Order: sequence, then C-alpha cells, then structure tokens
Amino acid sequence: MQLETPFSDDMIAGLITGQMIYLSGTVYTARDAAHKRLIEMLDRGEELPFSFDGQVVFYAGPCPSPPGRVIGSIGPTTSGRMDAYTPDLIRRGLKVMIGKGSRNAEVVEAIRECGGLYFAAIGGAAAKMSRCVKEVEVVAFDDLGTEAVRRLVVERLPLIVAIDSHGNCIY
Repeated sequence: MQLETPFSDDMIAGLITGQMIYLSGTVYTARDAAHKRLIEMLDRGEELPFSFDGQVVFYAGPCPSPPGRVIGSIGPTTSGRMDAYTPDLIRRGLKVMIGKGSRNAEVVEAIRECGGLYFAAIGGAAAKMSRCVKEVEVVAFDDLGTEAVRRLVVERLPLIVAIDSHGNCIY
C-alpha cells in the first residue's frame, strides 16, 4: 500500500498492525537529544520548528552525504531511547513515528489514547533506505550534528505498521 504525508486521522485509523506500506512525502528526523529540546520548547510555550499536525517523526540520524547524493546512509534508531519523551509529545499532537524495536507500555497506551501510529523501519538497510530520500534540509538544532532535526522528502520508504491506533503491537 502506498501512502503520502501528511496523515489524517482516517488514514491512521485504516492501518493495522503487520501491514506493509510505502511512504512518500515529508518526514522529520529527531533522536533523543532533539526530543529533549522539543519538550523544553513546548514547556516554555515556544513554537516548534515544525508542526506535529499530520507529520511523521523518523528516529534517525543520517550519515554525511557522499558525493552526488542528497544524504548518506539513514536507518532507524532504537525507538526505546525516545520513550521517556514520546508520551508527552503524543499528548501534545505527535501521532506518527518511525523507528526500530519495541516501545514501552506508556508509549503504546498514548498511541492508543490519542489515535497514533508507530511504524517499524528495517534495521540494517540504511544504505538502501537512503535511496528513498530525495531532499534534505536541517530545520532545527544544527549544533546537534547527526541528531539535528531534518526535513526529508522521501519516496516509497518501506515500513511496517508496528503499533496501530488501537494499541495492537507486533512486538
């Protein structure tokens, strides 16, 4: 199944755990250091560098771009590293995430309560996944290097629904 961002609540509700999709459109990278800063910004009442509305956060930190490429290898980071921040971000509007590995019970419950979605990306396929990225732009926290928040435009990024909006989980 081919899907395009941004996500609507109907799109999210229509997906079931275990389903394979190909995602095209805009996604934002953010890892644990960026998550901490996003929470701090929200706590101070500041505007985020991108709106969570319908958007996707990909837990990834890409490698530098080789000559002739828009991005280096980019694969999913272990999602559990973001679990301390994720329930709060979900309750503040984040609905769709991409990473690898299981999530804790609090994250699964927040996904279920708020109608979110968690996709698993294929670990170990970072070089292949980089070919799905067509554009890259740093949008926040450039000082974090690979952990900066980036806007990616992806085409046919292969993903599996790992946790659906009902809290069903493949793990």
